[in-house]
Amino acid sequence: METVRQTIQQLLEIGGFRDNSVSVTDEENRKLAVFMNEGEWFKKVLPNFVQSLDSIARLVAKKNNLETPFVDVNNYRLERERIIIEIAKAAARKAVMTKGDVELPAMNGYERRLVHMELATRPDVKTESIGEGKDRRTIIKPLL
Repeated sequence: METVRQTIQQLLEIGGFRDNSVSVTDEENRKLAVFMNEGEWFKKVLPNFVQSLDSIARLVAKKNNLETPFVDVNNYRLERERIIIEIAKAAARKAVMTKGDVELPAMNGYERRLVHMELATRPDVKTESIGEGKDRRTIIKPLL
């Protein structure tokens, strides 16, 4: 994991990102935390930046026969997970109250999994994914 961390640190420096830190926050779960102070413009590109940096980390890990890391920048993914879980809970409450299905917006596989796992313990709703590709989304159905 240290190889991936060092490579990301070097890439950020080469890219002109001076005020940053890269650390391994959880060796067992292969989590890398990147913190950058780049101002307002950076917030607009953060989702794409996280995805790109994650792709680079995966390539470096694969090249060095390491397990795939999980990269988060400025806690973007952590905050996104929290929001998705709150949306899932609210949608479940709505499905139970209205006794109707609630369809969530399209999400990637990891985000849909968060919804499924969060609501799996609820005996009053069930979840399923529908659609294909980028349009794949989760539906929350009340159990009547």
